[in-house]
Amino acid sequence: IGVTMSSVERAVKMITNAAERERSNNHEEAFDCYEKATTLFIHAIKYEVCSEKLKNSLRMKCVDCLNRAEVLKTYMLAKKKTSSHEVLKTYMLAKKKTSSHGEEKEETGRCEKARFLSQLQSTILVKRLGTKWTDVAGLSAAKQLLTEAVILPVKLPHLFREKRKPWKSILLFGPPGTGKSYLAQATATEADAYTFISVSAADLVSRRLGDSEKLVRHLFEIARERQPSIIFIDGIDAICTARRSDETDSTRRVKAEFLTQMQGFATNDHDRVLVLGATNLPWDLDPAIISRFEKRVYMSLPDRASRFEMFKLHIGSTPNSLTTADLKELSEKTENYSGADISVVVREALMRPVRKLQSATHFQYGTGPSPSDPSVIVDDFLAPCLPGDSAATEMDWKAVPDDRLLEPVLSYDDMLAAVQNTKPTMYKDSLERFKQFMEDFGTDG
Repeated sequence: IGVTMSSVERAVKMITNAAERERSNNHEEAFDCYEKATTLFIHAIKYEVCSEKLKNSLRMKCVDCLNRAEVLKTYMLAKKKTSSHEVLKTYMLAKKKTSSHGEEKEETGRCEKARFLSQLQSTILVKRLGTKWTDVAGLSAAKQLLTEAVILPVKLPHLFREKRKPWKSILLFGPPGTGKSYLAQATATEADAYTFISVSAADLVSRRLGDSEKLVRHLFEIARERQPSIIFIDGIDAICTARRSDETDSTRRVKAEFLTQMQGFATNDHDRVLVLGATNLPWDLDPAIISRFEKRVYMSLPDRASRFEMFKLHIGSTPNSLTTADLKELSEKTENYSGADISVVVREALMRPVRKLQSATHFQYGTGPSPSDPSVIVDDFLAPCLPGDSAATEMDWKAVPDDRLLEPVLSYDDMLAAVQNTKPTMYKDSLERFKQFMEDFGTDG
């Protein structure tokens, strides 16, 4: 029986690999190993380790890994610009600075920055999820704004000179399930040249007094250091609610720090950082925060054309007998459904043929595409049928060989039944409130 290694064990092994690669002058691979070790330590701190003492020990390990990675980064950058003798000198000096653990402890500011960086490291999206804008139906205005903010400045930088500036901050607001987070994921894929940092309120709240506002400050510092970058704040209303007289000093300081950082980005033309916020409760935001966002886009419920596209996207290549007319009729029957509601409708419909399969008592032979090669048609598949059919054989679905079971076809009746069993999740009163906020502060997406 194999034993799964813990994140700490894997991190230690990664550090060993990094040291070996560093000794063999394979600095790029060593740099990657130190970064992976840091990520593993962070994962262990968040999900595997309960002892606070051990957590502090692992945090120091994170600091050590980050320091070694910084040394290698300095070396690799210097290698591109200077002679081999000067590179070696730079590397040895950097190595000497981090060789004494006692000296590192004395550099309080540097260690503090490393500690906050290790806490925020998990928010930096390393692997893109593969979602593209073509996977997001509708929302043309929001896509256009994001194109102007992150795509065009990279591909056509000569267009953004002097007075023409890319957007620095965009707020996406609307009912739950309308694609705010999904659009942000697609932006991360489309803007592959950008560092994408995704945070929530939980990432910016600390039990230690004064750490929350420092986390906010270091978040923006990381974005500046790794620009061009995007800071996506999901559920920004949890961090920046309207200020009240009875709130704690810590909460007030976090909001003040956030406002200061947002203002700094707005006034500095050299920073190529986009702050992208998302909220289901825009009316709860502090007025000063609302004003910091240059564009405020209403992510409304999908219209008929968008719902039609959503049905096509969610059904995908699943075998079905649906016609264009069927999809148009379904899109008409799902008014006031959000994108998430339509996803649930399709998932429910896809399960209905499977349920029929489980309740079938008779099967007959049929033809269909081979699972391994769809271009090849196989004629010995077994499909459920009625007991009275001429070629019906009494059989339980469990007795059918796995590779001989014909995938059931999704029908219009399956879709219609799913629509009738799945109700929209938004109330009309809530929709009116969103529309009023859009008329007061935003634009339609």
